[in-house]
Amino acid sequence: MTTKRNASEMALFRILEYAALGQSMNREIAAVLPDVSGQEISDLCKLASKTRGQRSDKIVTFSPKVFIPLTRLCRDICGYCTFRQDPHNLSDLYMSPDAIIQVAEQGEKLGCTEALFTLGERPELKYPEARKWLDDRGFKSTLDYLKFACQLVLSETSLLPHANPGTMSHREMESLLPFNPSMGLMLESTSEKLYQSGGPHALAPSKRPTVRLKTLEIAGELGIPFTTGILVGIGESRRDRIDSLLELRRINRTYGNIQEVIIQNFRSKPKTPMQSSPDASDIEMLWTVATARILLGSEMNLQVPPNLSADNYEIYLDAGINDWGGVSPLTIDYVNPEAPWPQLADLQSRSASKGFELRPRLPIYPEFFAKSHVKQIEMLRTHIDNLIDSDGYVKGGMSRYVATD
Repeated sequence: MTTKRNASEMALFRILEYAALGQSMNREIAAVLPDVSGQEISDLCKLASKTRGQRSDKIVTFSPKVFIPLTRLCRDICGYCTFRQDPHNLSDLYMSPDAIIQVAEQGEKLGCTEALFTLGERPELKYPEARKWLDDRGFKSTLDYLKFACQLVLSETSLLPHANPGTMSHREMESLLPFNPSMGLMLESTSEKLYQSGGPHALAPSKRPTVRLKTLEIAGELGIPFTTGILVGIGESRRDRIDSLLELRRINRTYGNIQEVIIQNFRSKPKTPMQSSPDASDIEMLWTVATARILLGSEMNLQVPPNLSADNYEIYLDAGINDWGGVSPLTIDYVNPEAPWPQLADLQSRSASKGFELRPRLPIYPEFFAKSHVKQIEMLRTHIDNLIDSDGYVKGGMSRYVATD
């Protein structure tokens, strides 16, 4: 116990010493981060909070959204997923255009500004039923139908699409670009052991780190504001998480287009291969969030989903986050249906308890308006201009969502 404590103290001392020099942490220094444990994690969080404090504001943001699960068919089988369904379990293989617009219009009335499109990975490669559904309606692929759906929402409502369809080629991403101010893909992890036999990604070819990193790099080449992140607690180690975060830092330093990194905690779900696996602990999440802030620096937008830590999500403000991600007043979290979104009044109250002002944002962050493709695409630019205030946040602020005296 003493030896472990001494190692933890020495690791933290090296990190603090390096931070005092004002230098970006290199891989050698990052290698001591996994040794930080016990009460030293609170000191690590303080350093992360200090790093985040270099930002010019005490604002924490969220994106008021509707969740549009375009299809729950997927060629991948992940060990923790309940979003994916087989054709015989679905009454509709894909959401119809009418159903998409109905959800979007309902969200619009409630003040939502984001239409989050989440869907399975290329189901037509696995299921003849999916291939036939697309062929019958004149679509070449699921991504082709996604393009149509994004254009539909953008044309018929004030919502901004944010496509999160899995891995994409240069051509596919470029085709979505005119209808999406931002897009996303979770890296999840660069750990090779996760896709070995018995691992959660063994039957999920799109979860190979090389193909996901390639998608992130294509987004960088196209300059698309991109949301990504890692999962905590699916069998990876702390060192694996550091490697994943350093890969994200490498890509962002090359292209400068990663607008947000999500640190998402694993939650076990019944009737999955990982149903008996423990949920990611608060300690592991605090360590990971603080490590991410220290490695990625003060300017990166860092998010923890509040619905996955309902009892105490405000603690992650002390570890360096500045965003809560998408929160919906209308639709459930289809990926984590057991975890309801917090009420916006509660989100505002808990943020204020840590000294932060809660402000609604668009799916594209304000700092990316002028340095991305949106400035060249009139429809996107017009939508954004109509939705934002002079600071780049949603007009009306929290008064649009929470009643005030």
